[in-house]
Amino acid sequence: MQAINNFDVIIIGGSYAGLAAAMSLGRSLRKVLIIDSGKPCNKQTPHSHNFLTQDGKTPSEISSIAKSQVLEYKTVNFLEDEAIHAINNETSFSVSTKSGITYSAKKLILATGIKDVMPNIKGFAACWGISVVHCPYCHGYEIRNKKTGIMANGERAYHLASMVGNLTKNLHVLTNEPASFSKEEWSKLEHNRISVIDKKIVEVEHKDGNVKAIIFDDGSKEVIDAIYAALPFVQHSNISNLLDCELNEEGFIKVDDMYRTTIENVFACGDNCIKMRSLANSVASGTMVGAVVNLELVKENF
Repeated sequence: MQAINNFDVIIIGGSYAGLAAAMSLGRSLRKVLIIDSGKPCNKQTPHSHNFLTQDGKTPSEISSIAKSQVLEYKTVNFLEDEAIHAINNETSFSVSTKSGITYSAKKLILATGIKDVMPNIKGFAACWGISVVHCPYCHGYEIRNKKTGIMANGERAYHLASMVGNLTKNLHVLTNEPASFSKEEWSKLEHNRISVIDKKIVEVEHKDGNVKAIIFDDGSKEVIDAIYAALPFVQHSNISNLLDCELNEEGFIKVDDMYRTTIENVFACGDNCIKMRSLANSVASGTMVGAVVNLELVKENF
């Protein structure tokens, strides 16, 4: 990395969204620092899908290629460290890392992602991203026609059931608590022959992350091949909170159509502000943010 601490833009998070933003900025000769802690949320996912030209590759392979291409632009710097503090100085931002160094920039891009909150169910975390998944677009084709569970309740479970019903006819909703559906939702589930099991789950039985069965608190077992799960999440980094960036009602960083946060000169892209979680959407948002930030710099300096 260049021996400088001052940049046009600091990007916190060096995965798909952050790297895409850096490429847009690097191609405009902006001095950019990417700070990345190396903790992607999809680290267990064996293959990535629904991303044109990259379908079936591992997430790490995609990010490795992306990083090598982005760093061809000599004004882009990549720092393997963790951003732990940030200060808004009104005309610039100071970002401090775990290693004890402080960097400054005119603009900040938060590409920090989110962290899924694992339930207290034995075996669940080991299967997350492998055979317990979140998205039918990212994983549904690979687990099509399998005996599939949906670990959710109420409106979220109903939505997932409607989406997954096109991919398998052997579908079971696992509410893990008393079921909560409207009369219309119950009717639709019954019409589509989707069973609802409202027992408490105590274990996901698996082999090397591949689900074999669900164990309930009454000792009964349901053989299952794959599970969709709707998990709560938190922001992966506390930086947005330190900068007083507003979150929306769902817990995402609030942004406008140009990915501007509620704090001037702070932008966000990727999973931390987008409801639709996928590599393709992260890259698209990062590319847009890079262009928007560059335009902001042009307006200030031209």
